[in-house]
Order: sequence, then C-alpha cells, then structure tokens
Amino acid sequence: MSPTVQKTQDVKGATPAQDVVIEMKHVSTSFGTHVVHTDVNLQVRRAEIFALIGGSGSGKSTLLREMILLQQPKSGVINVLGSDLANLGDIDATALRRRWGVMFQHGGLFSSLTVKENIGLPLREHTDLDDALIDEIAAWKLSMAGLAPEVGAQYPSELSGGMMKRASLARALALDPELLFLDEPTAGLDPVSADGVDQLILKQRDIFGLTIVMITHDLDLLWQVADRVAVLAEGTVQACGSMLALSRMDNPAVKKFFSGPRSRAAQQQADVQHTKNSEKTANTANAVEGPSSKQK
Repeated sequence: MSPTVQKTQDVKGATPAQDVVIEMKHVSTSFGTHVVHTDVNLQVRRAEIFALIGGSGSGKSTLLREMILLQQPKSGVINVLGSDLANLGDIDATALRRRWGVMFQHGGLFSSLTVKENIGLPLREHTDLDDALIDEIAAWKLSMAGLAPEVGAQYPSELSGGMMKRASLARALALDPELLFLDEPTAGLDPVSADGVDQLILKQRDIFGLTIVMITHDLDLLWQVADRVAVLAEGTVQACGSMLALSRMDNPAVKKFFSGPRSRAAQQQADVQHTKNSEKTANTANAVEGPSSKQK
C-alpha cells in the first residue's frame, strides 16, 4: 500500500474573481473503469504563465482538452473566461473559442495551405474581413512570431521544427486572443530554437498581457518563464506554486521533478539568466536617470 501523500496547494490568499481566467472545481474524469482525475481543483490567474506538469498518463493533456471544449469531465465545474463550459450552447461556445488560441504540439497546420494561408484561416472562418486585410494581419502575426516574410509562402513540410512551432503560434494569435494554450511548445527542438521559443512566450505575455497555459516537460522552459506550476500525480493536483517553492517541498510526487541533475542544471541556468536580466534592468534605469540628479 502506497504511503499517504499530503497535497500542497498554493499558499497565497484567495484571488479576486475578476482575476481568475480559468477555474476547475472538483473535476473528475474517467474512461470506462480507468480513472484519470479525481477532484482536481486549480485556478489560472490573469496575465500569468501557468504550467501543468506530471508523468506520462497523469492526465495533463486530458485537462487541456477539457479546458478547450474538446472533452467533458465526468463531474465537476470548469469555468473559462467567466463561462461555465458545461452550460454553453453552440453559439456561445463558438464565441468563447474565438477568445483563446491553441498551439498544438505537432503544429496542427494544414499541409495543403501555405504558412500565411494557415495563419489567415481563423480570420476567414470567424470574421468578415476582406482577403487583403487578412493577408496583412497574417504577415504581421508571422513577424510577431519571429519569422521572415518569405516564410509565409512556404508549406508546412518545408519548415524546420522551430519554424513550425513559431508558425503554429502565429496562427494561435491570429484572432488576438486573451488566453493562449501551448501544448509542449519546445518539444523536439534543439537548445537554441527552444530558447527562442522561451523568449517569444515571455514577450507575448509581457507586451500583450496574455494569460498562458502550457503543458511541458522542458525544465529550462519552466524555470525561465512559468509564474506558477501545477504538479499532477495520482489523479489530482499534488501541489501548485512557483518553481522555487515547489523545489523546496518534501512531497514525493513533487520532489522527483527536482531531484535529478537536469533539474539542478536548469535551475542554475535560470538563476544566471535572472541575474543578467536584473543587471540589465538596473543599467537601463541608471541610463534613463542620467547624471542630472547629482549635478545640481
């Protein structure tokens, strides 16, 4: 019989309702006799980068599918952007989907369309904008994702892994969403490409105030960009908090993510990056302040 595990939730106080973008209450999911989740509770706050982690089969992808209306839980309540997902009609569900974007793990781009056509597809499906304006918006989203204009004329099969991720992100941003879902955004990428995606995710949140929910196994990404992380194990949320707070917990289900050399190396790299960012911010502030305060 396995030892009793004490579940550790976020220690902060209650979040005001207007600052909660996603809330899951007592969510349980099963497929026949196979139980995936039991009594999952979590909140995602406005303009935060929130990550779901857990071992294979822990139900991360299932939770994501439930958040984006691709699947329904057996019981419990899921509220996204102020709407109870269980009580939505088709018209309301379509309207809600326009308020979020999804970046799928393998891109999810249509192979018969160019990159620009893929990015413009949500605009053609959900707006009355003319083709010229849609092409202009698609070109802008392509640039936002860090891709050169000529990439828009290429087909998905002609893209590298990193370019595919960025093109998928550009399409997810096509409708100017409030909420962005990322499924393994750096999976399969080399370190340089993965670092570029890390910075791109931070940029989207910092510039546009997006709320971002992501599933990832990338420890570097978690340390670099995640504000809070929920750890799924044994069918429920074992703990939720910052990476630093989680790394100090004794919960066995949480500790295993932080005990290996890869996790320690990722934390050390994050510490170095944070120091560089702090020094850059301080230097910028000093440059703006200038010598005038001392020359009176």
